[in-house]
Amino acid sequence: MFKQYIGWRFTLVAVAVVIIVATIWFVNNLSEKIQHEETKNVATWVEANRELLQAPEDANLNLAVSIITTNTTIPLILTDDHGKIIDHRNLDSVEVANNPHYLEKQLANFKKQHPPFIMAIDAKTNNYIYYGDSLILKQVRYYPYIQLLVVALFIGVVLFALSSTNRATQNQVWVGLAKETAHQLGTPLSSMEAWLEILRENNENLPLVTELAKDVDRLKLITDRFSKIGSVPHLEERNLVAQVENMMAYIRKRAPQKVTFSLHNTEPEVMAMISPPLFDWVLENLLKNALDAMEGTGEISVVIENHTAHIVIDVTDTGKGVPKGLHDKIFTPGFSTKKRGWGLGLSLAKRIIQDYHKGRLTVKWSEPNKGTTFRIWLRK
Repeated sequence: MFKQYIGWRFTLVAVAVVIIVATIWFVNNLSEKIQHEETKNVATWVEANRELLQAPEDANLNLAVSIITTNTTIPLILTDDHGKIIDHRNLDSVEVANNPHYLEKQLANFKKQHPPFIMAIDAKTNNYIYYGDSLILKQVRYYPYIQLLVVALFIGVVLFALSSTNRATQNQVWVGLAKETAHQLGTPLSSMEAWLEILRENNENLPLVTELAKDVDRLKLITDRFSKIGSVPHLEERNLVAQVENMMAYIRKRAPQKVTFSLHNTEPEVMAMISPPLFDWVLENLLKNALDAMEGTGEISVVIENHTAHIVIDVTDTGKGVPKGLHDKIFTPGFSTKKRGWGLGLSLAKRIIQDYHKGRLTVKWSEPNKGTTFRIWLRK
């Protein structure tokens, strides 16, 4: 699927580049032809005006008048030898009437666009005709940029759709994998519970049964977590302080003796709506990552802050830290800074907090060789 996505993306970009290059080439040729025709039309218009000025009284001037009057698209400005504006055509009449500097600005623009035509009035006097691009020519020149915007928007929409489809497919795979794992674990767990009941019949097995029962309960909890992935979770009002304390106690028993744990909270009860199995999964992932980062020595501290509209839980370790450039990448499925592991723990933890609890999981702070703080933000 990923290779197909890359292939589609490359194909779309290649097609877009071909379309844009072909369009620019075609439009440039077309605009040059239109500009050449407009220059010829202005030259014809100048000749028609010259004929009107120099023609005898009995001459037939119908053609010259027709040429002059039919120019309704090309803007023109007529000046004398001193640059004073004598006349103008095909300019915005409202601007001409309301803006006293409009004609001067247009004249300056026309001088930059094209050299003027010189029309001799007599042996000592000349008039100068300056002209600009017609509205049609401007529209043709702007067309490639508009098309570029449309093509870019189209590609963006298509890539977003492909990305959403790819992400949805990946989500379905993960959800299916999680549920199938939960289903497969169910059968051996049932058998293990039956064997525990048999072992309980002999009092000599009680110490062994007690420890095995803890492991079975743990496997049942893991199975319950996997089964809830992809389903609408049932949220319950729970005391986060007690929830964190229980998980820290569980991790503390399995941590090296040189790792210390501390919990800081200003209130004995901080109530929030959570899914206990999934929320414990998040805490367990963060605490285990902290243990891995410290490699057997250090301190893990958890701070719970109860605010008016939200709750903040900061999990801090004194481990090796995460470079700033990797703060966002560590939540990407498959990405891991450890030699072992699949790189799914933090990704699942972030999804559980965001999708199921409508909160946020972020890296609040991290520095190499100093430590890391993960922050859970929950809405009340």
